[in-house]
Amino acid sequence: MGKRHISLKDLAHELGVSISTVSRALKNHPDISPEMTKKIKALAEERNYTPNPLAMGLLRQQTKMIGVIVPDINTHFYSSIISGIEKVAKEHGYFIVITSSNESMQKEIESVENLLKSRVEGLIVCLSQETNDFTHFEKLIRNEIPLVFFDRVCEELEVPAVLANGQDATKKITQHFFKNGCKRIAYISGPEHLNISQNRKVGYLNGLKECGLEYDQDLLIHCNLSIEDAKLATQKLLRLKNKPDAIFGVNDTIAFAAMIEVKKQGYKIPDDISLAGFTDEFHSIVVDPPLTSVSHPTFQMGEEAAKLFFESIEKETNINKKVMLPIDLVVRESSVKKQ
Repeated sequence: MGKRHISLKDLAHELGVSISTVSRALKNHPDISPEMTKKIKALAEERNYTPNPLAMGLLRQQTKMIGVIVPDINTHFYSSIISGIEKVAKEHGYFIVITSSNESMQKEIESVENLLKSRVEGLIVCLSQETNDFTHFEKLIRNEIPLVFFDRVCEELEVPAVLANGQDATKKITQHFFKNGCKRIAYISGPEHLNISQNRKVGYLNGLKECGLEYDQDLLIHCNLSIEDAKLATQKLLRLKNKPDAIFGVNDTIAFAAMIEVKKQGYKIPDDISLAGFTDEFHSIVVDPPLTSVSHPTFQMGEEAAKLFFESIEKETNINKKVMLPIDLVVRESSVKKQ
C-alpha cells in the first residue's frame, strides 16, 4: 500500500469485512467478537493505522477547522493577528486554514467557497479593499455558519467583530502634530468605502476641530493602499501651492511611501514635513528617521476574534457583538521638530 495514509476501508478490504465492523472493533464495541476485535487491532497496528481527524469530524459534522481570510499574508500586521487566532484555536483543539484575498473581492469570494468545501466550521475574515458587496457573507449568515470580522468589517451586517479605536488614534495623531507646530496636516486615507477609512477620517476631522484648525479638502487624499498610489498621493500633496507640514497615512506602508517621496523631493523630515503611520510595523524603527506610528494590538485582535468565534459556536455571544480595542500613539523622530 506504499506510504499513503491507511484508511478503515483498506483494513476492511484486507480482512474481508465491512468498514463499520472495523470501526466498531477499534472502539471495542460489544457487538464485535473479541477474536475479531483482536485481529482488527493487530492489523491496524501492523499497518500503522491512525484515525483521520477530518473524516471523523465529518461524521460528527465537526471538523475542528476554522477558515481565516486576510487581505495578504506578507505583512507583520496580519501574521501577528493570525498568530493570535491560532493560539486561541489551539486552546480549543481547533486548527486554522489560512487564505489570502490579495485585496481582491473575487478572490475573497473564491476563498469563502473553497474553505466551505473544505468543511471548515466557520470563518474569521478581514475584508479586501475591493469588497463592496456582501452577498457571499449574507449566505453564511442565513445558513447560520459562524462568521467573525476583524479590522475591516461590514457594519451593516449583524456579525460579531473586533475593531481598533481608529477614531481616537487619528485624533491623537492630529493633536500630536499640532503640538509640534504643524498647521497644515494632511491625511492619505484608503478607499472611501472601507470602515477603517471612514472611522479614521472622523478622528482626523475631530482632531482638526479640537486644535482650532480648518479642514482643507485638498489635504485629504484617498489611495488604493499600494505603494505606488501612495507615492502619487504624496506627489499631489507636495504640488499644492500651500504644502502640508505634516502627513500621516492610513497604515505604515502608506507612510513609508510618503517618506520616500518627501525625501526624493528634497524635504527634510521632520523639519520641513512631519510624518506618522498607523499599525507600527517592525520597519517603523529601522527607517530614517524612525517613524511615529499607532501601535495596533494585532495579536490581541486575533485572540479576541477567535474568542468571538467560539462564543458564536456555543451561542454565548450577541450576534452583533463588537469588541473595540484601545490603541496607542508611539512617538518617534519623524514627527518631532527640532526646537
